[in-house]
Amino acid sequence: MRGMALRAARAALWVVLPAELALVVCLVGGVRITGAVLLAAEVLVLGVLALEAAVMGSLYTARRRAGDGRRAAALSAVRAVVPVAVRRLMVHELRALHSLGVWAVRRRHRIPEGALPFSYTEPQTGAMWAFFFASVLETVVLALVIPWPLVHLILLVVGVYGTVLVVALHAACVTRPHVVEAGGSLRLRYGALFDLPVPASLITAARVERRYDGGGLVRVDEDGVLDLAVGSQTSVTVELAGPVEFVRPLGRRGSARTLRFHADDARAAVAALGPKPVTPAHPPVTPERTAPSSTPGPPA
Repeated sequence: MRGMALRAARAALWVVLPAELALVVCLVGGVRITGAVLLAAEVLVLGVLALEAAVMGSLYTARRRAGDGRRAAALSAVRAVVPVAVRRLMVHELRALHSLGVWAVRRRHRIPEGALPFSYTEPQTGAMWAFFFASVLETVVLALVIPWPLVHLILLVVGVYGTVLVVALHAACVTRPHVVEAGGSLRLRYGALFDLPVPASLITAARVERRYDGGGLVRVDEDGVLDLAVGSQTSVTVELAGPVEFVRPLGRRGSARTLRFHADDARAAVAALGPKPVTPAHPPVTPERTAPSSTPGPPA
């Protein structure tokens, strides 16, 4: 019985939320929708929320009876009901919003002492600000043309939040650069969406290699090559001695033996990843010079 309720709660999230979004789009597009349909939609959403709360409450109680603490029981209930992709999107948004504060005080996220940060935002900065101004313009226009007060308020909140989120995504990329630590390890990042630590022992070679490929943010081909593109381009290629595991932005896992990513200063990043000079533990010992022997005198 509990398993059936859990499956129903998960399915409801994927069905009702897109339906609610489609209803808002219809209202914005001028489609006439009767009050009965609107009432039924709101009742359906409230029913889904009640179902989610009931299922999570039941799971929470069961975990508490099993001996889990409050935090562990709550996390277990949320993980059981909310799909991984939805959870990760929520976490990404919270981290991006946190990055706004970090950006405002001109700090960066987790740069160890002695490490070198490498930014990667140059190819996307123009597009990000274009999205920002387009979002502001769209919010203002919709606020002027939508006659229904409730829809006007909903779209205003969504528009303002979307505008803030665009800036937050850019702030996350600025405050979370790639990092090459003093020991030679590499940490590849893209804002709050992607984070891949690579031990120095796995890095065998690094080179500047500019590539312009279309596609998504994270791509892996059949040869185990991971492309972490910014503005559809990469500029650094790193060869590894063995595969490294990573997690995609929505939770899927993969592995790669070659990494291609973008750094605004690709040559400096490659130089930082290159072989480090070995400092001897003890300075070399130079043989002591003996004083020259005195010249023998003439025979008597």
